Amino acid sequence: MTILKTFSKNKTLPARYSDMTTTEMELRIKEIKKMLGNKLFLPAHHYQKDEVVQFADVTGDSLQLAKISARNKEADFIVFCGVHFMAETADMLSSVNQIVILPDLKAGCSMADMANIHQTERAWDELNKIFGDTILPLTYVNSTAEIKAFCGKNGGATVTSSNAKEMVSWAFEQKERLLFLPDQHLGRNTAFALGIPLQDMAIWDPIKNELIFEGSDIEQIKVILWKGHCSVHEKFTVNQIQDFRQNYSDYKIIVHPECTHEVVSASDLNGSTHYIIETIKHAAPGTKWAVGTEMNLVNRLAQQFSDKKIVSLNPNLCPCLTMNRIDLPHLLWSLENIIDGKLENIIKVDDETKKYAVMALNRMM
Repeated sequence: MTILKTFSKNKTLPARYSDMTTTEMELRIKEIKKMLGNKLFLPAHHYQKDEVVQFADVTGDSLQLAKISARNKEADFIVFCGVHFMAETADMLSSVNQIVILPDLKAGCSMADMANIHQTERAWDELNKIFGDTILPLTYVNSTAEIKAFCGKNGGATVTSSNAKEMVSWAFEQKERLLFLPDQHLGRNTAFALGIPLQDMAIWDPIKNELIFEGSDIEQIKVILWKGHCSVHEKFTVNQIQDFRQNYSDYKIIVHPECTHEVVSASDLNGSTHYIIETIKHAAPGTKWAVGTEMNLVNRLAQQFSDKKIVSLNPNLCPCLTMNRIDLPHLLWSLENIIDGKLENIIKVDDETKKYAVMALNRMM
């Protein structure tokens, strides 16, 4: 299985963009958006910087943005302000005549990169030798198109952080065990919430190509967790929660399920990005929240809901570095390339990969 990721290599931006002021770039982006009108659609992920979000036609989670993009049949160009796997999904769900562009090809996802197709196929062979035909693969949508296609081809599906419980329950109706890629923490937290004890879970290490299990009887294994994680959410710790509870006892602590099991267990609430936003949005004025998710979103929530006190659970946390590669210069460069007819950074998934990846997405949707 092969995948054509782009039609061009990531290029260094022309020097003139570093000479432009923020105001000049903002005015030029506004001008181009007006020129292109409905031919351009610009979705931006919640974790994007404000300098980019201000120009978004819609903001949301990765799959939500891809689905909204697919429903927009007027746009010729979808300039996706997110990371690579998100743009892949937008391409797979959009019309064949629509062009998906990622402003910076280096805007990837460390979690998605922790599971490549060669590692996954090798792991699948080894696990089937151990357990036979008793495993169903599930992958978080935060994965490459190739991993989504692998799951589609092997009877599995994708999951989001919002519907993970439903999809894990569905998986166990199909097979005795599941392989959960690529985020071990979302898989562990979801399975545990459904009543599966930690001792019935194992970890697959793709680097060592081995199954890690502390029990004595591998037949008790129900969930095999891929050894992957989100580099942002894994940095939240139980110590941070304990410090908050000791010094700011009137704060509610809400975290994303990509955090470790210990952090999720110690928090007051946990849920998807959408869940976090909606919970804070509908919370009573004057309530106080310590939020365990990406810093750009936390800062934006604090601005939007100023009737509440909203801070990061880890105020020293850096924003998602790969997501933040999408900035004003790259956005402007992408838009000017469209105007000039010199398209760069087109994201295109090959037909075979698309066929099975969409199969996995459709089983979920």
